[in-house]
Amino acid sequence: MKGQATPYLTFNGNAKEALEYYKEVFGGEILNLQTFGEADFPTPPEADDRVMHAQFKKDDLFLMASDSFLNDSVQLGNNISLALEFENEEEIQMIYDRLSKNGSILMELQDTFWGAKYAKVKDAYGIIWDLNMTKA
Repeated sequence: MKGQATPYLTFNGNAKEALEYYKEVFGGEILNLQTFGEADFPTPPEADDRVMHAQFKKDDLFLMASDSFLNDSVQLGNNISLALEFENEEEIQMIYDRLSKNGSILMELQDTFWGAKYAKVKDAYGIIWDLNMTKA
């Protein structure tokens, strides 16, 4: 694996507002903000202005954020996950298999339009993991 687990925050349509708030609180900058409407990915038209992915950085503080598709799908307790970046397909497959064995698959391990292999899994203890391996 590469680096530490990164907190990934999920919002109900107010990710931009939250990121601006964190920018005001901590300083720092919002990076790589992309909306669902800008992405080459089929989404409902009402999600076009929602944040598909963004990053926030201030010195060593780094987190990622997005909005959900629907307003009611995010609740306290399921609005944060831990993102891991992997170096190869064998490693991501092994961790995916282990986490999903006694957990639940939220998004199957698959190739993505952003050039990665990705999965989202809730482990046996209710922790949500984003697994990503950027392809060369």
